[in-house]
Amino acid sequence: MIGGHVKESQSDLESLIKIFAKMPGLGPRSAQRLVFHLIKKKEIILDQLIFSLDNINNNVKYCQVCGNVTLDPVCDLCSDKSRDGSLVCVVEDISDLWAMNRSGVFNGMFHVLGGLLSPMEGIGPEELKIATLTERVASGSIKEIVLALGATITGQTTANYIFQELDKYSIKITSLAQGVPVGGELDYLDDSTIVAAFNARRKFD
Repeated sequence: MIGGHVKESQSDLESLIKIFAKMPGLGPRSAQRLVFHLIKKKEIILDQLIFSLDNINNNVKYCQVCGNVTLDPVCDLCSDKSRDGSLVCVVEDISDLWAMNRSGVFNGMFHVLGGLLSPMEGIGPEELKIATLTERVASGSIKEIVLALGATITGQTTANYIFQELDKYSIKITSLAQGVPVGGELDYLDDSTIVAAFNARRKFD
């Protein structure tokens, strides 16, 4: 009976390690170290982690306007009246939104696509929040769209598609300065690099 309990415990640990190993930047060994550290610091870290995960699972949702994570129907950024509602920065993922906002260089609104166009992976316009972006532009309140997408084939393909969709509207469409890693890598950049890329943005064509 004891032996069976040990096997179940080990199986649970292995399952948890496999879950952590699927996280970005973590492999099997680093995931194992993380799990053992959580167990070692159970009273200090693990209980708080369980509480936080349960709270996130039950309460966190996506902003109805931009796609950011929030506890309310509309996130704090979209609710902030001091931000420039005529300027919208389009990013691939939520981590990019946080990186851009952290830099302090951008005081407009955001729009999270939720990915990039990739026909090889079956990701078309319908899988991304491009239609909702078009609806926001069609409302007539937006003057400039800043495309903060990656300087990759998929990033540029997505940017070109968005440009074609929005070109019929009388708005300015710009992109971050090229030559720096942007888009999906924004969250890895230091603030000064993001600021430089934003300030040197150019007209998209």
